[in-house]
Amino acid sequence: MAWAGTGVLWTVSGGVLSSRVLAQTTGGAMDAMKGAKGGELNFIQISDSHIGFKKPANQDVVGTFRETINRINGLPVAPDFILHTGDLTHLSEAGEFDTLEQMLKDCRTKQVFYVPGEHDIVSDNGAQYRERFGKGSFGAGWHSFDQKGVHFIGLVNVAAIAEGGLGVLGAEQLDWLARDVAPLSAEIPIVVYAHIPLWSVYPKWGWGTGDAEKALTLLKRFGSVTVLNGHIHQAMQKVEGNVTFHTARSTAFPQPEPGKAEKPGPMLVEGGRLRSFLGLTKVSYLETGTPLAIVDSTLADPS
Repeated sequence: MAWAGTGVLWTVSGGVLSSRVLAQTTGGAMDAMKGAKGGELNFIQISDSHIGFKKPANQDVVGTFRETINRINGLPVAPDFILHTGDLTHLSEAGEFDTLEQMLKDCRTKQVFYVPGEHDIVSDNGAQYRERFGKGSFGAGWHSFDQKGVHFIGLVNVAAIAEGGLGVLGAEQLDWLARDVAPLSAEIPIVVYAHIPLWSVYPKWGWGTGDAEKALTLLKRFGSVTVLNGHIHQAMQKVEGNVTFHTARSTAFPQPEPGKAEKPGPMLVEGGRLRSFLGLTKVSYLETGTPLAIVDSTLADPS
């Protein structure tokens, strides 16, 4: 079997995972993706588009978001759907939401699932976000759905935080999560996605969720759990037991590595290097009982 990611071909042989870099346009990667079995699930994670941001770190976030859409459109096989893990906008203004929606109309993958970031609720406590992107969700926007044998859970951990504080899920959402997963078989792969990481990346900067352990305890019985987050604008990964944690790059601007600046925030880099800090994540799953393959790529990578 093969997992095909953006620019990387993953192969499992005899239980050993190996990879080799392939340009997206090469025949090997294209043939691998075209030959994928019907049980394969491919989706894209994008995050922190911050439409409306105009500071020196990136004065054209619309342009870099458009590049991201072009990357998705250029994949040999269209992803099944897109997950956007929050901070769609910078100030949750109507025009910013409009711009994002209009650009996504140019993406050949039409189905997009969202969770809000703190920037999406700053002006009205998330009312406009929920009206546009949260129809059918619960509470502040949490929800779940199933695709090709995988159960997806979108959590909201930005609705009750103080500025710079840790994320919060809250009792109501945790009660809903317990009910949501109760009828599921432990063999079903679980993908959880939220804005702020569900592991303690750097609590001093609010890069973690205070009551995440309560949510993760509800998922301990499942054999495969993948947790996808945004917020910190850089790719980081941690594996703990049956849980793989993965944070995504922003499509807008980078932030400093944990502890390597006085505080988090937009990081200015030389213009020619900006795209090497921005990107998207491609996730593949095959119905074979193996973990999901997660491959990051930057906008500077060859397409």
